[in-house]
Amino acid sequence: MKQEASKKPMFARPNYYQGILQLRDINEEILNFVSNQIKKRGDVAVTKKVNYPNGVDLYITSQKFIRILGKKLKESYGGQMKMSAKLHTRSKEGRDLYRVNVFFRLPKYKRGDVVKIRGDEVQLLQVGNRIFARDLKTGKRIKIRIEDLPRD
Repeated sequence: MKQEASKKPMFARPNYYQGILQLRDINEEILNFVSNQIKKRGDVAVTKKVNYPNGVDLYITSQKFIRILGKKLKESYGGQMKMSAKLHTRSKEGRDLYRVNVFFRLPKYKRGDVVKIRGDEVQLLQVGNRIFARDLKTGKRIKIRIEDLPRD
């Protein structure tokens, strides 16, 4: 099998993928980061791209790469990341074969923002899977659920 001049791997099945990278509420910087990471690897390709009003799904040919990329996004930009595996099929040897989904959402709020939670103004100290804030009246440190943040 020949490879194209652009060094993109050619796969026998054009719709082949091992997992989905789901990006939501992202900006152009994150899309560029993801595309640069994919270009660096010669053995990884995006076989399908589905656009949504608030993001994009990328169908990628390497599970390991999707997991690593999800962790890099979380480390670099913060935000919410969820990883899940779904049974796809069984191999001829009887092993279970899974497809991986990595969901990444960029937070609308960042460290230092002041928001109103349950009537009290708080300053966000940490934003990620866990959100911590300081109540501006009492000075107490509190933990906030993502659902409690205003959806402006």
